[in-house]
Amino acid sequence: MRLLPFLLLSISLPAAAAVDFSHQIVPILREHCAECHAGDKKKGGFSFNDRASLMEGGEDGPAVVSGKSAESELIKAILSTDPDEQMPPKGKRVPAEQVALLRQWIDEGLAWEEGFAFKKPAYEPPLQPRMPALPAAVDGRTNPIDRILDAYLASKKLPRPAAIDDATFMRRVHLDLIGLLPTPQEQEAFAQDKATDKRTRLIESLLQRDIDYTEHWLTFWNDLLRNDYGGTGFITGGRKQISNWLYQALVTNMPFDQFVRELIAPPNDESRGFIDGIKWRGDVSAGQTVEIQFAQSVGQSFLGINMKCASCHDSFIDRWKLSEAYGLAAIYSTRPLEVNRCDKPTGQKAVPSWLFPEIGQVDPQAPPAERLKQLAALMTHPRNGRVPRTLVNRLWQRLVGRGIVHPVDAMQTEPWSADLLDYLAADFAQHGYDLKHTLGLIASSQAYQSHAEVLAKDTDDHGYTYAGPRVRRLTAEQFVDAIWQITGAAPVKMDAGVLRGKVDPKLAQQIKISGQWIWGHSASPGSTPPAGEAITLRKTFTLDEDPASASAVVTCDNGYTLFINNRRISAGDDWTKMAAVPLQTALKKGANTLLVVATNAGKGPNAAGFFFDARVRSASGKETTISSDATWEWTAKVPATKEGRLGAFDAKDWKPVVVVKALPVWEKTIQAQAPALLAQGAAASGRMVRAALMKSDFLMRTLGRPNRDQIVTTRPNDLTTLEAIDLANGSVLSAAIAKGAQRLLQSPAATPQALIVGIYQQALSRPPTAAELATAQEILGDKPTAQSLEDLLWAVCMLPEFQTVR
Repeated sequence: MRLLPFLLLSISLPAAAAVDFSHQIVPILREHCAECHAGDKKKGGFSFNDRASLMEGGEDGPAVVSGKSAESELIKAILSTDPDEQMPPKGKRVPAEQVALLRQWIDEGLAWEEGFAFKKPAYEPPLQPRMPALPAAVDGRTNPIDRILDAYLASKKLPRPAAIDDATFMRRVHLDLIGLLPTPQEQEAFAQDKATDKRTRLIESLLQRDIDYTEHWLTFWNDLLRNDYGGTGFITGGRKQISNWLYQALVTNMPFDQFVRELIAPPNDESRGFIDGIKWRGDVSAGQTVEIQFAQSVGQSFLGINMKCASCHDSFIDRWKLSEAYGLAAIYSTRPLEVNRCDKPTGQKAVPSWLFPEIGQVDPQAPPAERLKQLAALMTHPRNGRVPRTLVNRLWQRLVGRGIVHPVDAMQTEPWSADLLDYLAADFAQHGYDLKHTLGLIASSQAYQSHAEVLAKDTDDHGYTYAGPRVRRLTAEQFVDAIWQITGAAPVKMDAGVLRGKVDPKLAQQIKISGQWIWGHSASPGSTPPAGEAITLRKTFTLDEDPASASAVVTCDNGYTLFINNRRISAGDDWTKMAAVPLQTALKKGANTLLVVATNAGKGPNAAGFFFDARVRSASGKETTISSDATWEWTAKVPATKEGRLGAFDAKDWKPVVVVKALPVWEKTIQAQAPALLAQGAAASGRMVRAALMKSDFLMRTLGRPNRDQIVTTRPNDLTTLEAIDLANGSVLSAAIAKGAQRLLQSPAATPQALIVGIYQQALSRPPTAAELATAQEILGDKPTAQSLEDLLWAVCMLPEFQTVR
């Protein structure tokens, strides 16, 4: 068990809560206790209408002691046999299994759904956007966030958190905005810069690193949109990725209102996977159908509403009703949708409707596609302040550590600063729903650039008061990327089916197109392919190495389906729009086969042609061009397909293709689109593969990367004991550290002190202290070995300072 003590010092180890407050505790309290102690009722001065009232206790003192059910008067009264003391005083006693749940709930810290009360408070979040008046700036702190928070702290007679130094800021902002550690060279340049605006310029430069930004924020959006590269539903075709669409949306900084519209009312199949959800195998409950998944996904991701309770019955914890969940689901449904209550049919049909009719409503008689467009318009309506509030609250939570509304999926809860939430949301909308603008606004505030709040292990976080940003554990992907940066152990090949990179106009000018238009014999001189003709085209080739990056441009007049090594990769039926196709995950070292089913359309004989041009790059830098030309073959036979794969196909009559004379309109399409798309693929060449582009492995699961069968809006900030042990003993991390040790040992300046300083500077953005240097020198000895370097890397990577954003 390598260096487990280092790890155990670096984490807190809470037990994972098992009791479900909403479904297990609330019903018990309603049935046995609410008659006397909920709502406006306060018998004996005791109420549990909300958590604060419960913790306050009654005339006889506290009713519960958090973490100590045996000392809690509530449990003693429930168990008492004295008629003058027992609770409830009349009626049936609380069953033993329910008493056990109450005990466990108290022992686990009295978890309570934030904002829940047995009698609903008067607060109802506003729907309309609001731009609050800003307080006067104090001490030259002009960022609107600081103006609001300075006034907030002053009203509570609380001090402003102290500012952090440049090194702490640099590490924090790198990890938050692009998910990477700053290099020692970047740190040195920043330290030497004496300009007063250098932090602002650093924020701007990081947000302009489009590829780094995209490949970091993929993690956030994959969690929120439950997108992944493998797992439940993908093998059977019951689930679709939106990976390439999402990557392109982020790398081009698509405005968020357009982003939402394209997810809810997809313009094509690339973004459709979000609303289509998962088609589960076999029989499923009413709450797991794709229609109800749609209601839950739209509500949770964009409105901050948890519709799961309301998908079964009227919610126990907020105002959402079963009819509203089914109304939202019916907007998507292509069939009459029967309402089920607790999985039992009611005989009622759901009427398509949206949750906030104050700003409009969908037409229940419209076709499903039109209803989705209407819903998308309502979601992004200028008078809908709910969507921008939900989004900026998530961004604030990600960068500062706790939402303005907490939890982030309970947007019915009153924010601790309505002015801050409303300002960020209104400013976001006014700046064209620009995600980078809001991230830059937060990061450039003194509030973000201040010392992190230190929480005691037993802190009760209910009744939150802002006291600065909070220490956050690195996400699994941030941790893995940091390890790969230090060790050079990143994989060569990624799992995400995305076209990495962004168009570089200068590089596009240098791209030379080599593909030709090809077809079968019916395109020979003097003949014209018939309408409706379908042929199969083939190209086989060999790669000496696994590709580090690979992309292609494809089009066909009129339509095509492309298979690589028997797997369906791309399809299209509009020859005027070239498809940019990522190939890296489909190609492999050794023999590869491209197979294309190409079809001609029209009402009579007309020109037909297929075009393909690809660039494949190896880790060594070798580039291979594969394009449509006279070396391809064709057959009139067309293969059968099943779930995206080729069926049995045994054509024996392969013949050389005909190179077709390109029509002027074809050439115009190629010249206008192909160079830029191929340049985009080349832009990511030589970059480290990021963890967000990989399928989850043992290490990332240990570090909290979720199974994305469900939407995940926040990840746990602590490791459990079992996860800590797994992390200390996992082979994935061990292999990366071993690789890093070998690489560092080969460095030309591999003296003990140089190695130690380099590792600390890269990992922690600072040199080692005198005590750390002495300890590290003991570990390495006078002549470092691979084993001693591994031990040093383990020691540094298990430090709390490395594992967190501080």
